Amino acid sequence: MQYSFKKVFGIKTTQIELFEDVAKPLIEDLIHCKNGLLFTYGVTGSGKTYTMTGSPGEGGLLLRSLDMLFNSIGPFQAKRFVFKPDDKNGIEIQNQVDALLERQKRDSQQSVPKTPSSRQKVDPEFVDMINPDEACKSESVDEDCCYSVFVSYIEIYNNYIYDLLEDALFDPIRAKPPQSKILREDQNHNMYVAGCTEVEVKSTEEAFEVFWKGQKKRRIANTQLNRESSRSHSVFTVKLAQAPLDADGDHILQDKNQVNVSQLCLVDLAGSERTNRTRAEGSRLREAGNINQSLMTLRTCMEVLRENQMCGTNRMVPYRDSKVTHLFKNYFDGEGKVRMIVCVNPKADDYEETLLVMRFAEMTQEVEVARPVDRAICGLTPGRRQRNQAFKDELSRRLEERGGPCNGENPVLLNQLIESLPPLPPCELSDPSDDQALPRLIEVLERRHRIRQMMTEQFNQTANTMKSLLQQFDSQLNAKETVVYDQRSKLGEKDKVIVNQRTEIERLEKKSKTLEYKIDILQKTTEMYEQDKRSLQQELEGREQRLQKELAERRRMEQRMQGMVTDTRLKWEKEC
Repeated sequence: MQYSFKKVFGIKTTQIELFEDVAKPLIEDLIHCKNGLLFTYGVTGSGKTYTMTGSPGEGGLLLRSLDMLFNSIGPFQAKRFVFKPDDKNGIEIQNQVDALLERQKRDSQQSVPKTPSSRQKVDPEFVDMINPDEACKSESVDEDCCYSVFVSYIEIYNNYIYDLLEDALFDPIRAKPPQSKILREDQNHNMYVAGCTEVEVKSTEEAFEVFWKGQKKRRIANTQLNRESSRSHSVFTVKLAQAPLDADGDHILQDKNQVNVSQLCLVDLAGSERTNRTRAEGSRLREAGNINQSLMTLRTCMEVLRENQMCGTNRMVPYRDSKVTHLFKNYFDGEGKVRMIVCVNPKADDYEETLLVMRFAEMTQEVEVARPVDRAICGLTPGRRQRNQAFKDELSRRLEERGGPCNGENPVLLNQLIESLPPLPPCELSDPSDDQALPRLIEVLERRHRIRQMMTEQFNQTANTMKSLLQQFDSQLNAKETVVYDQRSKLGEKDKVIVNQRTEIERLEKKSKTLEYKIDILQKTTEMYEQDKRSLQQELEGREQRLQKELAERRRMEQRMQGMVTDTRLKWEKEC
C-alpha cells in the first residue's frame, strides 16, 4: 500500500529537525495572535508520547516549543499578576497596585513551607532536555507589547476531563478521587474547560516544572504491547496574553479590548489498540474501549467535514459524541491552524492497525480549515519601548555626570535665558534709612516674575499646540491605518473571489476537457459508422447489380423456353 503525506520523517530524524518543520511555525503564529493545534496519532507503542516529550538531551516538541516561546518574549514579559484569567476563558488587566498586592500575597504564602520535604531545586527529570546550541528564537516579536504565558494541563480519561495541575486536599483518613471538569462555551463561542487551573509561568524551567507536575499524575499502565501505555488523551495548553504599551512606552494600556489572547494546544492522543492483542481485562478493557471510541468519533468528524466540503452537503458534524472532538470543535471550524503527526511502528504485528491509521491520516489532508481573520492592532506609534528605554538611559547618564537631579536642559540655553531677563540693580545697603534700594530690587524682581510668567504661558501654549498637533498626527495615522486595514480586508476579499473564480475556471476547464474528450470519442464513433455505412452501400449496390443480371438472364430463359414450347406445340399439332 502507498500513502502520500506533506512530509515524511525517517527513523534517523532528530527532534530538532522535526520541531523546525512542524512546531516552529505554530509558535510563530502563537506570537502573532493566532491559535494552533498539534496532536500525535497512531497505534499504541508507536512513539507518540516520545515525540511530544522526548528524552534527556533530545527534548520533544512540547519542551522545545516552550523554550522557543520564552527565548522570544523573555525581555518583554509583564510582571506577574498584571494579566489575570477571569475564569471565563478571558484575560483581565490589573493595575500595578493590585498586581503588587497579589505578588506579596503569593510570596507570603510561599514563605511557609507546605511539607518538610519541599524541594526548591530543579527536577532532575528535565535537566538538560534541550541542548543550548539548539535553542530557537523568533525574530518578529512586537517589542511594543507586554506578554504573559499561562499553561494548563488536562487529561481525558474514559471520556471524562480531569485537571492534572489541580492541588487536591490531602485527607489521610479517606482519599477523595479527583473531580471531573465540564466543557463550556465562552462569549466568542470557543470551547474551554471550566474551572481548569491556569498557571502563569515566567521561564522555560518554570513551565517544565509545571508540565512534569501534571505528567506524574497522568494515567499510564503496562499492557502486552507497551510497558508504559497512555490510558488517556493529554492536552497541554499554552496561552499567550499580550497587550500594547501606552503612548509613553512605559506602562501597559489599561484596555481589555486591546488584549490579544492566543493559544497552542499540544495533544498526545492515546493509541488505538485491539483487545485480543493486549489481552486487556477489567478497567484496562474499559479504558481501551473508550480510547477506541473517541478515536472513531474523531475519524467520523473528519469524514463528515470532508464530505460536506467536497459534496456541498450540510450534514451535522458529531463533535459532541466525544470530549476530544467537542473540546477542539473551534479548530476544525476555522479558529486556528491544525497539524497532525502520524506515528508509525514498522512492526509486522501492527500491520492492519497501521493501514487504518494511514488511511485516516491521508484522508484528513483533504479537509480544508478556514483561516481566521486577523484582528486590528492598536493604532499607536511603533518603537515606544525603545524610545522610553533610550530616554531612561540618557537620564541616568546625565544624573551620573552631574551627581544630582537633572532637568534635561541645555546649560547654554539656560544662560541665554537668564541674560535675557532685566539685570538686577546694586543691592548694597549702606544706610539704614535707605528707602530706594529695596523698592528698586522689588520692582526688578516683579518685572522678572512677570516675564517668567509670560514665558511660562508661551511655553504652555506651545506645548499644548505641539500636543494637539501630535494628537492630530496620531488620529491621521490611525485613520490611515484604518484605511489600510480596510483596503487589506477588501483586498483579501477580492483575493478570495479571485481564488474562487480560479477554482471555478479550473473546474470548467476540467469539464471542457472532459466534454472535448467525449466529442472526440463521438467523432471517432461517427467515422466508424460512416465507414460501415459506405461499405454496406457498396455491398448493396453490388447485390442489386447481381440481381439485375439474374433477372435479365431469367427473362432470356423464359423467352427461350416459350419459343421451345411453341415449337413443340406446333410439332405436336402437325403430328396430330
